[in-house]
Amino acid sequence: MPSVTASSDVEDAVRRRRDDLVALSHSIHAEPELAFEEYRSCAKTQVLVAERGFEITPAVGGIDTAFRASFGDGPLVIGVCAEYDALPEIGHACGHNIIAASAVGTALALAEVAEHLGLTVVLIGTPAEEAGGGKAVLLQAGVFDDVAATVMLHPGATDIAAARSLALSEVAVTYLGRESHAAVAPYLGINAGDAVTVAQVAIGLLRQHLLPGQMMHGIVTEGGTVTNVIPARAEMHYTMRATETSALRNLEDRMAACFRAGAVATGCEYDVRETSPMYQELTPDRWLAETFRAEMLRVGRTPVSTELEAALPLGSTDMGNVTHLMPGIHPVVGIEAGGASVHQQGFAAAAVSPSGDAAVIEGAVMLARTVVALAESGAERDRVMALYEARTARA
Repeated sequence: MPSVTASSDVEDAVRRRRDDLVALSHSIHAEPELAFEEYRSCAKTQVLVAERGFEITPAVGGIDTAFRASFGDGPLVIGVCAEYDALPEIGHACGHNIIAASAVGTALALAEVAEHLGLTVVLIGTPAEEAGGGKAVLLQAGVFDDVAATVMLHPGATDIAAARSLALSEVAVTYLGRESHAAVAPYLGINAGDAVTVAQVAIGLLRQHLLPGQMMHGIVTEGGTVTNVIPARAEMHYTMRATETSALRNLEDRMAACFRAGAVATGCEYDVRETSPMYQELTPDRWLAETFRAEMLRVGRTPVSTELEAALPLGSTDMGNVTHLMPGIHPVVGIEAGGASVHQQGFAAAAVSPSGDAAVIEGAVMLARTVVALAESGAERDRVMALYEARTARA
């Protein structure tokens, strides 16, 4: 557990800024912005840490809506991820306003003890989690290269300390045929819409042979414009998920055969392209997760059991890619949403409810105290630093 002095300092720091943090959460919620377009939200997330003296580096990784805000010069570099993108039509139904505000609160609190604990605190603005894999892009660009461990949280229906997720990949499949009048000369046409139909039938039949944890879901985004013209172009988008990356690769191969079947059966040309970097499954650091669990209990929350955690994947997140590279956690902090799940309108409303506001403050307190515990535990600090040095040596 963290020391009384340092843990009290970070908790007090969060609670002193309660009004500012809740106001930030509500402001981001009020102006939802989609992936890679979060200009206002990105700017809002930087204000409080800039005022505290954090050094801001904008547009990191070549992404206009990403940033790094650093404080301190200690050898243990801790990343705190802030997400702030929203969903089309339903806004912050995933509660990313809570994520951003709690991350800012965590960073501000850790700044109070950074010198004493030998920390460098890095708040990383990570756009496009819902679509586009912002963290995967930033990892590839080296934005996390100096970071030894990374923390963040996510709101949800219940409290989960060692939250896990599914690996994910997304593709767009385009079929190109030949248009023709559907009544006068249908025999001259090559129906791209039919290619989509054949592919989807094949996908439907594949479902009975999936491995446990594999799943796929898709939509048709283009299939023709009028009924009396055979469509020369059709497109569908599919998301594939699995419990781990190897199973996802297996599913991708089998789905590729289904996509190809549509082209073979109809005579269309076709193209498959990734629309987002692959999201790896979350692999939470056990020690950090158990420390966070203790913090949940301390503030009166009731995290699900470790046995149940493995059975509760929470969709997919690009934070999984981060946890494959370094120790990290992505716990779920429960809010009262009246039975609504993430990605439902009711959850968007809950994200600015008193319960959502409590998640901002308690979440920041729990994350900050978890980092304090890491910094003050000689064995765990040495472990994290050794992993960082080994990663740096490999690179």
